[in-house]
Amino acid sequence: MRFNDVIMALLVIVIILMIIIPVPLGWLDFFLALNISLALTILVLSMFVKETLEFSVFPSILLITTLFRLALNISTTRYILSDGKAGEVIDAFGNFVVGGNAIVGFIIFLIIVLIQFLVITKGSERVSEVAARFTLDAMPGKQMAIDADLNSGLITENDAKERRKKIQREADFYGAMDGASKFVKGDAIAGIIITVINILAGFMLGAFTMGYTLSQSIQKFTLLTVGDGLVSQIPALMISVATGIIVTRAASESNLGTDVLSQLFAQSKVLYIVGGVLMLIGIATPLPNLPFITIGIAIMLSALRLTQDKKELEEQAEFESEQEEERDNNDIRKPENIIPLLQVDPIELEFGYGIIPLADPNQGGDLFDRLVMIRRQIALEMGIVVPMIRLRDNIQLDSSEYLIKIKGNDIARGTIVFDHYLAMSPGVVEGEIEGIDTIEPAFGLPAKWIRSEDREKAELLGYTVVDPSSVISTHLTEVIKKHSHELINREDVKQLIENIKESNSALVEELMPNLMSLGDIQKVLSNLLKEFVSVRDLVTILETLADYARSTRDVNILTEYVRQRLSRQLSRTYFPFGKAKVVTLEQSLENMLMEAIEQNENGTFLSIDPMTSQNIVASLAQEVRKLIQMGEQAIVVTAPIVRFYFKRMTEQSIPELVVLSYNEIESDIDIQSAGMVSI
Repeated sequence: MRFNDVIMALLVIVIILMIIIPVPLGWLDFFLALNISLALTILVLSMFVKETLEFSVFPSILLITTLFRLALNISTTRYILSDGKAGEVIDAFGNFVVGGNAIVGFIIFLIIVLIQFLVITKGSERVSEVAARFTLDAMPGKQMAIDADLNSGLITENDAKERRKKIQREADFYGAMDGASKFVKGDAIAGIIITVINILAGFMLGAFTMGYTLSQSIQKFTLLTVGDGLVSQIPALMISVATGIIVTRAASESNLGTDVLSQLFAQSKVLYIVGGVLMLIGIATPLPNLPFITIGIAIMLSALRLTQDKKELEEQAEFESEQEEERDNNDIRKPENIIPLLQVDPIELEFGYGIIPLADPNQGGDLFDRLVMIRRQIALEMGIVVPMIRLRDNIQLDSSEYLIKIKGNDIARGTIVFDHYLAMSPGVVEGEIEGIDTIEPAFGLPAKWIRSEDREKAELLGYTVVDPSSVISTHLTEVIKKHSHELINREDVKQLIENIKESNSALVEELMPNLMSLGDIQKVLSNLLKEFVSVRDLVTILETLADYARSTRDVNILTEYVRQRLSRQLSRTYFPFGKAKVVTLEQSLENMLMEAIEQNENGTFLSIDPMTSQNIVASLAQEVRKLIQMGEQAIVVTAPIVRFYFKRMTEQSIPELVVLSYNEIESDIDIQSAGMVSI
């Protein structure tokens, strides 16, 4: 990389020195050929890039090539005006390309310059300007979309960083192109001025200092100047065309050649009409019939070939569909295929027929890809492998309705609005936006369904805007998290332990089967997941169970020991800033709860009368309400022995309540009691 940087710096310095120091004629021919080669390379490369960022260095190259052409123009002008010659390349362009006719060459030169200046450069400059403005205007909305996908778990933090970086690079690229296109425009103007100067100065110098007659001077210096102009302007024209191609590339997934052929000749009807019209023109008009009829026949044959190819593809698709339908019918007739119908899927997502396009990749749906991201997100956050999510269409649902099932039972449902986006206020927005009022299904937040054309406006006002697929996937993610303790079974636990055994075989052999069974470990993990505690650190969990399973077989008590061992994880989850306000229990209440703990053959339980329980819950609800009004999370801290039983007592009334024990909070966490629950 350092070597490349030094080479580029030296090249730029050499180009600048060419403006000052005369270049030998042999080297000048080499540099002129190099200029043409470089321009041709840039032109061809611009046709093969799929998106602009694949050639993000183009604005800098545009500046360097413009400077290179300027240096060559100055060097050739020096030779033309001083010696009346400028090397073999310019002589060839002046004599061979334009046939030695100065007037014809001058006219060709003017046409090239005008096409480059008025058509290509002007259009590229305008496209760059508009693209830069729209790219910058759309940046806040794109950033919001990335944040929404990240929050819903569709992408990782690294993916979000890459997408943000790409958005920034696009804005920088089009901004640079807006300015770099001025280089091409200025180069065209400079080419015209240099040509006029060369011709006028050459007339006078040839006639008065070199001994040429006026006609000889006009002929010689016009040819040299036009040759010089063509040598510089033809590469400039190629780079101008490359600029236009680069800035007009949009909504493409392939290179220019593939896109042109696949889109220009995609409709056989169009080809039939064009071919017929051309043949009619060749037959019924005085125009030359051979070229029109030949081209017309060629286009008609292309249309016929395209029609046959489409027909073959349709027949093949129909044949495969019939084969698949026949296989399905044969499978239905087999009695042994009734058995799979008895199996209950752990997770099902049913939807109305209108949502099918979201789940069909052939129609641009990305729901399948999002399901993969959901399973990956749950694995990282909760430490479990989510079972395969079954997608089914259900004609009994409304077209825009979806239903989430856990083990065959209806858990949650929602409705989307097609061709709309869901806009949610993060708390502070700069204005209101029109839409259909609704409730966001995953978190119960007020939201609005807005039209797609209002999306950018809503994002600029500060709303978080997500598409229907994101709404469904976010809702599904939250449902899976909430019911993860129901989804983990013995087979899942076995797979997790087998994975741990590869690197911690001694731990697994000590714990199973002598101290705990697979079912007991599954119950402990289920207890943790029920309170949204991640079991990803399975080694720590199994080590804790191995330490305490000798003294007790009660899975609830073992769960409490595990929670205490995971104190760092719990502290970072619930106290990310190192301090918080919480609700505590009066000492008398904790003593009463400790005395109410009883034990039988099934384990321990809390024996308390319903009236006392209701009073405790009522006092708790009042203190939690005050805590939430302060902007704090609803967290209660209790003595270790009481925590489990207090959580069980309150989970029906306040399911979102977080109950921690003092042993589950790290010593560096600053907690303050904002209220106290009493009897």
